[in-house]
Amino acid sequence: MRSLSLYSLFSRYRLNSVASRHFSLSAMQSQRPKILVTNNAVNVDRLRQIGDVAVNPKSGVMDRQVLLEMSKNVDAIFCLLTDKIDTELLDNAKNLKVVGTMSVGYEHIDVKECQKRGVAICTTPDVLTETVSELTIALLLATARRIPESINEAKTGGWSEWKPYWLCGKDIRGSTIGIFGMGRIGKSTADKLKVFSPKRIIYNNRSPSCKQYEYVSFHDLLTQSDFLVVCASSNPQTVNIFNEANLRKMKKDAVLVNTSRGNLVSMDDLAKVLSDGHLFAVGLDVTNPEPFPIDHALFKLKNCVILPHISSASIATRDGMANMAMDGIIAGLKGEVSEGMKEFLKK
Repeated sequence: MRSLSLYSLFSRYRLNSVASRHFSLSAMQSQRPKILVTNNAVNVDRLRQIGDVAVNPKSGVMDRQVLLEMSKNVDAIFCLLTDKIDTELLDNAKNLKVVGTMSVGYEHIDVKECQKRGVAICTTPDVLTETVSELTIALLLATARRIPESINEAKTGGWSEWKPYWLCGKDIRGSTIGIFGMGRIGKSTADKLKVFSPKRIIYNNRSPSCKQYEYVSFHDLLTQSDFLVVCASSNPQTVNIFNEANLRKMKKDAVLVNTSRGNLVSMDDLAKVLSDGHLFAVGLDVTNPEPFPIDHALFKLKNCVILPHISSASIATRDGMANMAMDGIIAGLKGEVSEGMKEFLKK
């Protein structure tokens, strides 16, 4: 964490006065801030040391009405992706000074409204980069080499005699790998995939920001990739960008993997394209909606591997995410800026 001058900090968050929005350290010691934690599975002992903590009384996603009721007088909220921090909540939580979310994404937070009201935001960038990248490669390999299908055959008696082309998959070696979204996770994934000896690694981004790999247009990414890995953020330009028209531009034997956000891919369009025999296979760690309906057509297709959004699910990474969100809350209540807040100082 680093301290900023009062003028710099408050001008960036559009605050009117120190007393109205932030606790000084001495104030925190004499008047403990109220903190709401929306999930009871997270260890928030660090927050209990500096404030009075109220926790979601039930397991799982916090009920919206309970969230609104319990947030009325709080100074800080520790939340998850499933908790909408929108105008309704902000109108309700008039004392709110800082939101720490245990996620890299912040689609659930109305950033402009928070900044307008002087509510600081903290996310968890970098903490989960390597873990998500590892899962992305695991999913790519599982999908390309038909591992879930093979496990099922072994368990259900399909494994009998040796057959020359039974359960054959696709090699990464000598292929063209496409990355859509060359941010931290995209680059880490590309770096790891180099050891598999692909012929090319190409990418499409908002701009050609990575000199290590070959920048191409989105059209060329679709038409040239043997493996297309989606690592982009969700924004108005990317939502449903993988629709039927664009999916059909991909090679008929291409593999698509998405570990970013489910709403970048149209689920119904994907089911239609796969059912028509276009694309070799698909691996999804994210869907739209989540949880994904078990009666959806994609679950009936052997060449579609769907995971329940576990890309950051390692114990160390989840602990790191929780601590980074708590860092932001502690810093915000003291009028300081933590690492996870820096992105929002630029907006």
